[in-house]
Amino acid sequence: MIETVLGRRARDGGDGPTGRLGRYRARDGSDGAPVAVDLDRPHAALVVGKRGTGKSYTLGVLAEEAADARGVAPVVVDPVGAFDGLTEGGGRVVRTPRVRPDAIPPSAWPELLGLSPVEAAGSLVWSAAAEASSLSGMREHVRDADATRATRRAATNHLDLAASWDAFDPDGLTPAGLATGAPAVLDLQQHAPAAMNAVVRAVARGLYEARLDDRIDGLPWLFVDEVHAFFDGIAAPALETLLTRGRVPGVSVVAATQRPGALPEVAVSQSDLLFAHRLTAESDRAALSAVQPAPLDGSLAERLPDERGCALVVDDATESTHVVRIRERETPHGGDDPRASRVVPTRGP
Repeated sequence: MIETVLGRRARDGGDGPTGRLGRYRARDGSDGAPVAVDLDRPHAALVVGKRGTGKSYTLGVLAEEAADARGVAPVVVDPVGAFDGLTEGGGRVVRTPRVRPDAIPPSAWPELLGLSPVEAAGSLVWSAAAEASSLSGMREHVRDADATRATRRAATNHLDLAASWDAFDPDGLTPAGLATGAPAVLDLQQHAPAAMNAVVRAVARGLYEARLDDRIDGLPWLFVDEVHAFFDGIAAPALETLLTRGRVPGVSVVAATQRPGALPEVAVSQSDLLFAHRLTAESDRAALSAVQPAPLDGSLAERLPDERGCALVVDDATESTHVVRIRERETPHGGDDPRASRVVPTRGP
């Protein structure tokens, strides 16, 4: 059978790496021809679906294929512990991801710590971040600042809070250390929401700037699960940069969420590949209107498959839609819900 490659136009040529996605799903429920996805060029992709329909599973399949593609460097942001298995046979799980404090722009530090940049404590934290590259250096700057005692105390308390997150290290993650070609999984399960946002902001920004400056050779693919949590924090500007400008230096982003209605419009409209599993909330179904293909008659939301593991794929490159049964994963998937029937009792009643 001739394999369809989503995300690739005929004039792009047939060369370059692809990833196995699954098979066409016919209306009678049977499987059809194999379907692949383009991994040669940078893409902005969005994977959506209500809980339990296969959203994170599809993200894992795409990450598996990126890990096997020559010239591609996958980095997976894992806030719920679903992707440890990706590193079997190579790669690594970063159990406590830490980033350099100066990887966060000084202007973002007040928001990160819940401070207003126009108030005294927030302004002092901003200036400390502009002058120092470590949390200890920032605290020293605050201690010596020409400010009231109350302002210095408030700024110090907030910097102490940041230190308690265990998310910062002067020798933290670097783009070169992440974009090695083998998958890197950033395990954020133990991080507070603000700390998770700090890590994602630093990683996304770092990969983008490293490609702009030709400091890394491979083309990074950043996979972000539960991405709505990051568009609500300081990671949002870096993610929006990848969505709108990442193609130029060659940085791809694949975002997954069960709440597309909670995403900014740019996160949906800038996606050239959409993988849509079942959605029931009206706000989430309405959010798909931003990627409605021009030739499609009727509502995109009305065509979402009900079957778990099947997705409606919208390919902007060819302005086409496809119903695909996603293939089985080759590495363990940690996204299934626990079940009482699978628990082995350790003691009697």
